[in-house]
Amino acid sequence: MGNTFTTYDINSKAVKSNICYCWKTCFPCCLYEHDVYETPISVKNEKLVERFSSDTLDAASDAVIRVISVDLYRGENHDEHHTDHFYAAKDALIVRRGEPFRIRLNFNRDYSPSRDAISFIFTVADDKKPNPGHGTLIGLVPRDGIDYLGDPLEWGAGIEAHEPNSLTLLIKPAATCPVTEWKMDIDTKLLGDGSKSFTLPVPMYVLFNPWCPDDQVYMTDRDQRKEYVMHDTTLIWRGSYNRLRPSVWKLGQFERHILECSIKLLGTVGRVPAAFRGDPVRVARALSAAVNSVDDDGVILGNWTEDFSGGIAPTKWIGSTEIIQQFYKTQKPVKFGQCWNFAGVLTTIARTLGIPSRIVTCYSSAHDTQASLTVDIFIDENNKKLDAETTDSIWNYHVWNEVWMTRPDLGVGQNGLSYDGWQAVDATPQEASDNMYRVGPAPVAAVKNGEILRPFDCGFVFSEVNADKVYWRYNGPFQPIKLLRKDTMAIGHFISTKAVLKWEREDITSTYKYAEKTEEERNITLKALKQSQHAFSRYYLNDTFNEVEFDMQMNDDIKVGESFTIVLCITNKSKEKAHTATGQLSCESAQYTGISNEMIKSIPFEVEIEPGATEFVRMQVVFEEYFKKLSTQATFNISCAALVKNTDYEYYAMDDFRVRKPDIKFSFQGDIVSRQPVDVIVRLTNPLPIPVRKGIFHIEGPGIDKPLRFKIAEIPVGGTAASTFKYTPPYAGRGTLLAKFSSKELDDVDGFMHYEIKPRPEDVIMNNNSSNTIIRRRTDVIP
Repeated sequence: MGNTFTTYDINSKAVKSNICYCWKTCFPCCLYEHDVYETPISVKNEKLVERFSSDTLDAASDAVIRVISVDLYRGENHDEHHTDHFYAAKDALIVRRGEPFRIRLNFNRDYSPSRDAISFIFTVADDKKPNPGHGTLIGLVPRDGIDYLGDPLEWGAGIEAHEPNSLTLLIKPAATCPVTEWKMDIDTKLLGDGSKSFTLPVPMYVLFNPWCPDDQVYMTDRDQRKEYVMHDTTLIWRGSYNRLRPSVWKLGQFERHILECSIKLLGTVGRVPAAFRGDPVRVARALSAAVNSVDDDGVILGNWTEDFSGGIAPTKWIGSTEIIQQFYKTQKPVKFGQCWNFAGVLTTIARTLGIPSRIVTCYSSAHDTQASLTVDIFIDENNKKLDAETTDSIWNYHVWNEVWMTRPDLGVGQNGLSYDGWQAVDATPQEASDNMYRVGPAPVAAVKNGEILRPFDCGFVFSEVNADKVYWRYNGPFQPIKLLRKDTMAIGHFISTKAVLKWEREDITSTYKYAEKTEEERNITLKALKQSQHAFSRYYLNDTFNEVEFDMQMNDDIKVGESFTIVLCITNKSKEKAHTATGQLSCESAQYTGISNEMIKSIPFEVEIEPGATEFVRMQVVFEEYFKKLSTQATFNISCAALVKNTDYEYYAMDDFRVRKPDIKFSFQGDIVSRQPVDVIVRLTNPLPIPVRKGIFHIEGPGIDKPLRFKIAEIPVGGTAASTFKYTPPYAGRGTLLAKFSSKELDDVDGFMHYEIKPRPEDVIMNNNSSNTIIRRRTDVIP
């Protein structure tokens, strides 16, 4: 005869009975043969301890010890597991794998080890068929004592203290367990006479653990963990290689619904089976596809046009929070995004899940569509770029991510090369990888050493940072192409990320490639070309004539609203012979992806250069000529096409250029103190020779639940717009306010201010024996 299990609804009325014939002493295999209903919750706020009470059960089964409440020690557990900043921490238990967390079980009577048995059953919440073999169903019988909680790769539990009518236990999730939402059941049994079950009625989330040496994402450096896991605001570099521009980005990984959305995204859009959600390689690859919407209705819909009707322009976002919250609410792709938006959202989700992540910008980044490891640009007889034949492109900048993890799946490379550490992951949909638009994780070490066949997508990342740029003269489908010029140093400049615990740029170019003009760099490029089986041979070599040298020059620091001049310097290196150069200088408005929009100005020239002399060709572009054709990001393509008469030598070069926009300024009108309001003024000066009308300030920061928006009717020429608002910092520690300004005349303007928030006097305890001050609660301080 089996044991009878009675289950109850939330009003403590019996609704179903099931018979089980397979109860074992260790833990019941029948737990999934009957329904377990959520029990009512009684919350007692006492020293951050919360009690979850079970129903009053039938008197006939009172002999079986039963759990009447569970103390989750959420304040202590979240503090120890570095999860106390999560908004969801108010309503869930959030822990990291590989480290124990503490709970206390309160019973209806004293626990007796000789007659009572306790077991814990953990199941992945959204797994319809949890399985012990897949690691999605875990049964634990607690040990007596906590000196050893089992192998790091296994779940473990131990009894820490036995008090009247209660047990305090430590439970350790395996360092490799799935990162997801878990359900916890607590089963009690009277040996030989019945059993009962208690279901924890709040979510339990288990995250990756960069603090645990047994976790694949373990990061040894404390400051790096602060920066790449805990900090919720960062910098993204944009602009062009000759005008690097930092933009602030609110990651907001601890904000409302971000954790829930990130966890759900893995199983729904990411389609990662529950058993594989503990593998950071699999998770990172899935996220690189799930953040864009091309294949799977992911988080963001990309748009590289100038028409953003029906959505929000990519330049107007200043953080991930609004994007992810909107996706969580609607379950539809958010409109619209470009590369830095994709990278910002991916970093937010990675840090939410516990994977160290950072945002990386590469200037003059190649988009190699043919996997040739070269960027081939075809020019017609009129010196116009042939868009149909030129499928490759060079973006003024491209933004992707790096995530930190070991790569046990790759072993050890040549000469003991390790693939552990930073892995490049890119969510911007450019090219398909295994039939989905995603990139990575690609070991950065493999990219630097030209191992382009290593998974995943190392060849594509290698091209982004180290391809050769080649210009071809195209004279028709039945004519041979002619090599005009090859540039081995045009791709991959100033690869940048935010410095650790500093609001400045860190140059990480050397992690992706050897220095230009070095033997190592050329050898690695040839090694990569051989692996790709791409023939690095062309029809004509065009570098035998070297008597005339061309060089385009211009002032990099031009403010929007000002005129600028392009200068072509032509030098005749011959000591005996004069040469005549003819051609044209051109300036076009362009997108940051390198695609030209409209011609702004073009001038022809013909110059005779005496032996040993240098001549200059100048083209001035004034504000009235470029303003109405200016792209949102104020980017231009500057090009020069030229030939030297009476020779076969032809020259072609194209470069990108960007005018500088003003910065938004913040000022505080008083001390910045935790949970005390202070007036903040935000200002912007109009740099244009025309008025700016119908502008909007968009402001975010810690403690601002919903972004602030202030309308500005007009900023006259030379005038300054200002808005004042009340700001209440939510905690003591570091904070950052972010602002965007947009209008028809002046768009994509931003600014930020980093500041220290003082604790309130009542939150500080003075130690008479020390000059140090102690903050009463660590949860009030950003680490």
